Amino acid sequence: MTMDLEFRRLVLGDYMSSTLQYCLQCSRCNDVCPVNEVSDGAYNPRTVILNSYLGLKDKLIGADNPIAVWGCQICDTCDLICPQDIELTEIFYIVKNLSVQAGEAPEYYVTQAKTIFEHGKAIPMSSAIERRRERMGLEEVPTGFLDDVKAILKETKLEEKLSKY
Repeated sequence: MTMDLEFRRLVLGDYMSSTLQYCLQCSRCNDVCPVNEVSDGAYNPRTVILNSYLGLKDKLIGADNPIAVWGCQICDTCDLICPQDIELTEIFYIVKNLSVQAGEAPEYYVTQAKTIFEHGKAIPMSSAIERRRERMGLEEVPTGFLDDVKAILKETKLEEKLSKY
């Protein structure tokens, strides 16, 4: 296990202050995190922060337990409860983005991203869904937005990132 100071700087950037030291002592984020609760601690916000603070990139990116990074569902509960006003979800976004750049995103995220890129939505329309919507009296789902969605995703270089998988 080696300390990666560049990883630490990339992840924590503006938070490299004495405030973060108080964060590491608090652990209120764990108390309110629904994923921490249902995963029996497999996802632990405080551990993500601690490993980032220590520069332990290998414990987060490419770890045997992908939920250690990808468990956060961005519910913002930890941000709201944090007495140090640290935007923890921003830190989790950064770790996830670095994981994607390293080619270490879980397969289900890659599959979902490819589906969104190809169809403009997470769940593509199928004839079964169309029939069900019709029986329920729902309006037709608007189309014609795919080019706009693809343009936005190309701006974020999603296609380039997905080519690693």
